[in-house]
Amino acid sequence: MIDIGSNTMRLVIYELKNEKSIRQIENVKVVARLRNYLDHHNMLTDEGIEVLVNTLKSFQVITRHHTLEKVNCMATATIRQAKNKQTIMDIVAKETDFTMNVFSEYEEAYYGFLAVIHSTSIQEGITIDIGGGSTEVTYFRNRELVEYHSFPFGALSLKLQFVKDNIPTLKEREQIKAFILSQFQSLPWLKHINVPIVAIGGSARNMVQLHQSFTQYPLAGVHQYEMSYEDICYVQEKVEALTYQEIQKLEGLSKDRADTIVPAIQVFNTLCQVTDSKQFILSRKGLREGVFFGEIIKRHPETLRSDVLEKSLRELMEDFEINSEHVKQIHKLSQIVFQQIREHYSTCLHEEDVKLLERAAKVFHLGEYIDSESSSQHTFYLLANRTIDGLNHKERLKLALVASYKGKSAFKQYIEPFKGWFHKEEYKKLLMLGAILKFTHSLNATKRDVVDHLKITVRDGELCMSIMCNSDYRAEEYQAEKQKKHLEKVLKVPVDLQFSLTL
Repeated sequence: MIDIGSNTMRLVIYELKNEKSIRQIENVKVVARLRNYLDHHNMLTDEGIEVLVNTLKSFQVITRHHTLEKVNCMATATIRQAKNKQTIMDIVAKETDFTMNVFSEYEEAYYGFLAVIHSTSIQEGITIDIGGGSTEVTYFRNRELVEYHSFPFGALSLKLQFVKDNIPTLKEREQIKAFILSQFQSLPWLKHINVPIVAIGGSARNMVQLHQSFTQYPLAGVHQYEMSYEDICYVQEKVEALTYQEIQKLEGLSKDRADTIVPAIQVFNTLCQVTDSKQFILSRKGLREGVFFGEIIKRHPETLRSDVLEKSLRELMEDFEINSEHVKQIHKLSQIVFQQIREHYSTCLHEEDVKLLERAAKVFHLGEYIDSESSSQHTFYLLANRTIDGLNHKERLKLALVASYKGKSAFKQYIEPFKGWFHKEEYKKLLMLGAILKFTHSLNATKRDVVDHLKITVRDGELCMSIMCNSDYRAEEYQAEKQKKHLEKVLKVPVDLQFSLTL
């Protein structure tokens, strides 16, 4: 995929896995700034065409090196707005291996929307993609596109239009704000809609990375990172107080965006104001991934309605070679234990917690794939720091804490940097779910689905568990006796296990 933007040009090579998902294997970026070569008559100058062709020729060396089934070369705002567009396309076709496809405003907005609904579980929201020369916004409801619009301004064109030097003065910032406000207010469907804003593209990613840097954020990754309007204002104030040289040195900001980040943040700030949105969420998947999802939908239309999170968990199970039959058994047993503990003890568990337990069962101790001795540590690190489509960062951390459960001591160690994220009841709940999963995992120690059913009763302050089995259960009994301590510690009662064969 070659993405010819107004600010940057990228060559990204993907591998299609199982016909329904993609894996990035190469990513090359060139800051071509084609927007700078668009003259007052909206013609791309000869110098601009030369920059475009030379960059494509450098990409061509790489595409020829790899054995590729297809190269999709797409261009957005600057080429779309150029009056000599056809001439540019003809020159590219003649001088390079590539046929350039110039996206319409609708296509650019639609593919951005596709990327968002295929990488998050959000049902209704506004998407925004600030490029160098245009800004696309859409409104979707029930994961279907309802409205779209392409504004003829981007982070680079705002800078060129309003800013004389590298960064805007106070007066120039006010002019940018007034202009953006008038543009957004021209769309009636944006006003006071009060739904989450999902942003894609480099400007949004850089703003998020700045916020993470300023707040010393403890988790890796930016996908589905959430900011409030106040967070955006905080980043804006910090950046606007700096000189251009200081901005260039900021951790989390690409140096080539130092002169466009202030106008870009103002776009996000103003959109939040116009929409009254309380949530600003980043999607790491953007236009390029959206194009791939479009291809996949043509071949497999059912993927448009698939559960994003379930697909992510399924891919994790495949990547780490997790036994799906074992997972089914652990899921069945952990649900029984969960419901019966809820019934007999006044705990912090609620019906909606079943979902977290089910997800954690699918990836429980996946770190064994790396090293069985330190599987808990590997599991926590992988799940806490890996992008999982469909989960925000707090949800991802919860999954990591439950799926990596080894004992109360390790749990405390893992959660220590995030203590402020959870109130007391949430803390107890995660501890309880982890203990349930750790114990029920021992009930299928030999992966033979020996346990048919179990029943909990309470007698004289003791939890008594009758475990009915269909085959020799000695290995399961041995492991369960070792692991029952986890339930005893969180419930603060002794646990008595009684194994028997089903007649």
